[in-house]
Amino acid sequence: MKKIVVTLLLLSVNLATKAQEASVEKSFFGIQAGLFSIYTQYETKLSNSFSLRGEFGLEPGVTISRDSGNGRLFLSPVINLEPRWYYNLNKRQKNSKRIDNNSGNFVSLKTSFHPDWFSINSDSGKPIDLISDIVITPTWGIRRNIGKNFNYEVGAGIAYVKRLKEFESSYLSNDFFTFDFHLRIGYTF
Repeated sequence: MKKIVVTLLLLSVNLATKAQEASVEKSFFGIQAGLFSIYTQYETKLSNSFSLRGEFGLEPGVTISRDSGNGRLFLSPVINLEPRWYYNLNKRQKNSKRIDNNSGNFVSLKTSFHPDWFSINSDSGKPIDLISDIVITPTWGIRRNIGKNFNYEVGAGIAYVKRLKEFESSYLSNDFFTFDFHLRIGYTF
């Protein structure tokens, strides 16, 4: 009888711990802004620690004139698709830290497409010829909540950029690596 009671007790403790396993949110929608960028985002659950994030936004760029060497800042559209692994949710939950809205540390593989649809720049009389590219960035980052709906996010990685159209430049090649860093503040609906 004692063995049966002990076995049932151990099974119920085991089931209770599994029931309390931390998990990413089922899905949420939000906006985030960086220093010169803005994004709308949708993140959906793939498993307890994996999510898939989609974003549409405007990111800054710089173009340098071949003739004068002068640079111009502009904003252009970007579409991001990013699977994320939130690897410390159980630890955060165990330490009574917030995990709502996927507040935790993550590793991701962000894939970005910069189409040549349009650009926004201060010199509206001179359009900028954009060249579409695809960027693949392994990223490490953190996401934390501020209050109920506000959040901030910091991430860094090394990005591989592939231009989709050949061009001549004394500054950049058609394929190159660059450092990627983002600091954003956002609101989750």
